[in-house]
Amino acid sequence: MRCVIARYPFDLSRNGVLASMKGITPEPVTGSSVTIGRHRYPAKQVGRVLTGQDPRDFSAGEVTRAMARLGFTCHEDPAAVAAAAPAPTPLQAASQLFGTAAIREDG
Repeated sequence: MRCVIARYPFDLSRNGVLASMKGITPEPVTGSSVTIGRHRYPAKQVGRVLTGQDPRDFSAGEVTRAMARLGFTCHEDPAAVAAAAPAPTPLQAASQLFGTAAIREDG
């Protein structure tokens, strides 16, 4: 599959990615990540290994889009997922502390 990462075209295949990442130790995941084989790699590490480019030259989104098109499982940034979750109201927070169900404020 042909994809563009950091304005450069690359021909990537699922087997080629598996072969390239074989034997690579995953770095700690702090942002977007990709599951390749039995390991979960940071998206920037995958992009660096596959393209040979500096990770500052491309975004994690470019890599995760390419890996998703190849059929790999991609994971969002855990901080972004946590930030997207709505914060509980003070009543809900107190109810959780006491271990009781929160009373709905709208009815």
